[in-house]
Amino acid sequence: MTTDVLNAPFRHALGRALSLLLAIPLSLVLMIHPASMLDASGHYSHGMLMLIMWGVAGGYVHGVGFKPRALAWRGAFHPLLAWGLMGLGVVVLAQARQWV
Repeated sequence: MTTDVLNAPFRHALGRALSLLLAIPLSLVLMIHPASMLDASGHYSHGMLMLIMWGVAGGYVHGVGFKPRALAWRGAFHPLLAWGLMGLGVVVLAQARQWV
């Protein structure tokens, strides 16, 4: 089974729209009001923010329709990984804002 068969479900416009709809608000929050990601003690978790930014980058890569050629880059920016990391970002933001 080739990677083209595995990635076929993620080429649809709905999946790309989901990637952009997750990436745009998270990137705006991180750029405009980064203090909203502080934890209860008033510190950033830099490791967690790095993962969230990786997810946002993957969301933009998939959302605009870019298809990396190298297998390593395809794995690094796969939509499932990006969605999971952006979901982690939403959870971190919710916990920081006391929504959970």
